[in-house]
Amino acid sequence: MESIFHEKQEGSLCAQHCLNNLLQGEYFSPVELSSIAHQLDEEERMRMAEGGVTSEDYRTFLQQPSGNMDDSGFFSIQVISNALKVWGLELILFNSPEYQRLRIDPINERSFICNYKEHWFTVRKLGKQWFNLNSLLTGPELISDTYLALFLAQLQQEGYSIFVVKGDLPDCEADQLLQMIRVQQMQRPKLIGEELAQLKEQRVQKTDLERVLEANDGSAMLDEDEEDLQRALALSRQEIDMEDEEADLRRAIQLSMQGSSRSISQDTPHTSDTHLSSEELRKRREAYFEKQQQQQQQQEQGPPGQLSQPCERPTTSSGAPGTDPGDAMSEEDMLQAAVTMSLETVRNNFKTEGKK
Repeated sequence: MESIFHEKQEGSLCAQHCLNNLLQGEYFSPVELSSIAHQLDEEERMRMAEGGVTSEDYRTFLQQPSGNMDDSGFFSIQVISNALKVWGLELILFNSPEYQRLRIDPINERSFICNYKEHWFTVRKLGKQWFNLNSLLTGPELISDTYLALFLAQLQQEGYSIFVVKGDLPDCEADQLLQMIRVQQMQRPKLIGEELAQLKEQRVQKTDLERVLEANDGSAMLDEDEEDLQRALALSRQEIDMEDEEADLRRAIQLSMQGSSRSISQDTPHTSDTHLSSEELRKRREAYFEKQQQQQQQQEQGPPGQLSQPCERPTTSSGAPGTDPGDAMSEEDMLQAAVTMSLETVRNNFKTEGKK
């Protein structure tokens, strides 16, 4: 397929592409075909002038645009026919009565030129195989021998005019190569418009996909930010709860200390009803321990044979003889009493607050 010359459509130069694909090379340019068209216009003008340059038909002919070419690059069948005459080639209408009487099988021909409105393209045999060299296709299209007649009939039904190219075509590399090998086409070429539409659709799909991916990335970032915010709020709530618990605990401890102080003051015997401060309690504990040490020393220094009696630790606040009423309560007793009263005070406070 690579050795086959195939010009693709540019503008409206399908007549040029048709001729070059037929001859398998860059044989004609728009300038050369324009020159042929101008020559044909001049020949037509001279024929019209034979009837008189002052005639109405002649003046009308001069006012009309050229019928052999236009600014878009279109060229008439006369331009194509005259261009092929340079190479000794002739065009015969395929469905003309003269050709149909010959009853020639299409596969025995060498090439066809097809025209519909302003579009021209070539169907040519290269080697032993037929190819559709339409410039609107992305590449040559392989046509089997059995399908060729059906293909031409289909074109006629669509309104195409088909011309048989008679004469010897110039030699080309593709024809020589395909005389020795046969090619297979796994995928038929598409129309250039379809390919462009497909490429455009792919670009649109790619753009849409990129937008979706960007949107998803943005959503993911938003989700991550929202998760971070939720975690921060949860931590903040935990800190607030901890602060509230600490505040409640401090209030409970304060209340328990107040309650313990009052309980100790009420339960501990003393000479007056005034509240003992923590400093006074500390002094009394020190005095108690000093007295205990003195008694222990006296017992150890007692007369021989006299059994030393261990000093029993006061466990009550009854004020027994020989003891200091203020020191009758040991440190352990006072601590136990403080804890008991503390718990009791906290319970009472919680009950009071619950009733409120």
